[in-house]
Amino acid sequence: MHFNKKYLWIASLAGLAAGFINGIFGGAGGMILIPALQITGCISEAELFPTCVSVMLPVSILSLWLSSPASLPWQDALPYLLGSAAGGVLVGLFGKKIPTIWLHRILGVMILWGGIRYLC
Repeated sequence: MHFNKKYLWIASLAGLAAGFINGIFGGAGGMILIPALQITGCISEAELFPTCVSVMLPVSILSLWLSSPASLPWQDALPYLLGSAAGGVLVGLFGKKIPTIWLHRILGVMILWGGIRYLC
């Protein structure tokens, strides 16, 4: 991946913000990265979501490890991990068939729903 030097500072700040948001909320760093990756213009529309996941996975693992290394609730998380893994496999197999515009719309609706849910 080659960043346009004009937007390198945007990418660095977006990465910092995504890591911060991800660490505080246990996720949601992708909400920062998707628009930032679009602004920088360094990747195609089809590569936005896979790139975001590839960045956020190690950030999430690091956040988890630093926040609670001795008390990871694996028994409580296991059903979610299994379901998430199955969903990831399905998207990996069939996700390229979903138009990018629909991915953006679905993400936008989920962000709005989550925000309204937490405000009420």
